[in-house]
Amino acid sequence: MISQTFGNELGPITIPEWDAERALKSLCIEQITFDKTDGNCQGFARGSQIAINPVAQLPHKTLFHEMAHVLLHTSEGDFTDTEQPPRNLREVEAESVALLCCEALNLEGAEYARGYIQNWLYQAIGYNADAIPEKSAQRIFRAADQILRAGRPTKEQSAEYAN
Repeated sequence: MISQTFGNELGPITIPEWDAERALKSLCIEQITFDKTDGNCQGFARGSQIAINPVAQLPHKTLFHEMAHVLLHTSEGDFTDTEQPPRNLREVEAESVALLCCEALNLEGAEYARGYIQNWLYQAIGYNADAIPEKSAQRIFRAADQILRAGRPTKEQSAEYAN
């Protein structure tokens, strides 16, 4: 286990509009213990599992990013094509989903996501680095919508928050 701080573990993200545990369960994504030794790595996705570095700068943004990788780039995801996009485009897609989720839920991280996306677009090979390909844009919006819907409370749960 990697530990650079003392104290209690941070709990899952829960705000009235969105709940991480609900989203993960609904999307059949399992959150596992972070086991990489690379301190610069914020998180990772393996199949239908994700892990977030316990000292990640913006754990919610990383959560969205890794959930997007599961949905878009693993064999268990709903959006997997027969051929895998290049790594730079996979990173652009996942971080674009994180950007949309952060903005939709009014969470910090959009400015960092924009820089990350621009960096990976700049490294683009085989497509226009000034724009996200239309097919990728469709996948991004679909995955962000799926993540946001999966974490939103049902009508009954929304009524409980109001009381």
